[in-house]
Amino acid sequence: MTDLAPEGPAGIELGLDTFGDVTRDESGTLLSHAQTIRNTVEQAELADAVGLSFFGVGEHHRPEFAVSSPEIVLAAAAARTERIHLGTAVTVLSSDDPVRVFERFATLDAVSNGRAEVILGRGSFIESFPLFGYDLSDYEALFDEKLDLFSQLLAEKPVTWQGTMRAALTDADVYPKTENGLRAWVGVGGTPESVVRAARYGYGLMLAIIGGPAARFRPFADLYRRSLETFGHAQLPIGVHSPGHVAETDQQAWDEAYEGFEAMNNTIGKERGWPPYNRLRFQHDVGPEGALYIGAPETVARKIADTVRTLDAARFDMKFSTGTLSHGKMMRSIELYGTQVAPLVRDMLA
Repeated sequence: MTDLAPEGPAGIELGLDTFGDVTRDESGTLLSHAQTIRNTVEQAELADAVGLSFFGVGEHHRPEFAVSSPEIVLAAAAARTERIHLGTAVTVLSSDDPVRVFERFATLDAVSNGRAEVILGRGSFIESFPLFGYDLSDYEALFDEKLDLFSQLLAEKPVTWQGTMRAALTDADVYPKTENGLRAWVGVGGTPESVVRAARYGYGLMLAIIGGPAARFRPFADLYRRSLETFGHAQLPIGVHSPGHVAETDQQAWDEAYEGFEAMNNTIGKERGWPPYNRLRFQHDVGPEGALYIGAPETVARKIADTVRTLDAARFDMKFSTGTLSHGKMMRSIELYGTQVAPLVRDMLA
């Protein structure tokens, strides 16, 4: 596996994530999935231009999100960018095949000249399981077994492997080979078992913090580092994925972001039994005890810096798309994140 030595706060990587949320134009009309995908590539291009470290695209199979094949979108972005690393947020490994996932990302790595990363996860949405013929009762077993196989594939040597969820491999080699290895993480929502599993297989840990203060996740960061030692691995980086939006002032950012957060929370909440979202909860979530990084550049930078210090994180990825926020406002958010938030964060951590 590629060396993932942590950079620490002084060398913090700042990135962006998107799920390809289907947005509205300035007149309020919903965009097509096709236009949303084209806009996502344009957003990656701007993220590269303003000097950000990473651009991640999620995988979903439902109408609110346009991207079901993130590697294709990332390949398009690779042709229009130069430095930024490109990856997923996340690849739902449980309902995919590890061999095909490795082949696709090795291909992306070649197209992007070594800038591909993969963040593997079980997926917080379950649409891909029936779509691809998997039983939800195998949710845990599928991920654990496929993560084991993917770990062996990362060595880029012939693999002999046997499990219960897919056909066995005997001295199987997989192509194309990468030039310098593939950087790989596991996305974790915050259970001790998931943290230990990421450490056991030697992956970087990406903490999805979408509720509550970052300090609540410090025990998971500590557990991960202890577990790496127990399993005999070198220390590896911890990253954070959290929603956010940047505008010129706090009030402007709150006003722009609220409608999309309300719509997305209420849509998903109907399926999961959540109470209706409201302004009071939103204002809590954008405050010090919440997981939304929404506000003016200095407000967002201060909150990111506090999170990085609390977790000793090596990367922070802001999920800049939520709900129906327009492409234009997201582009402005990306610009401010790269040109104002990122320098402020580095100054605060210096």
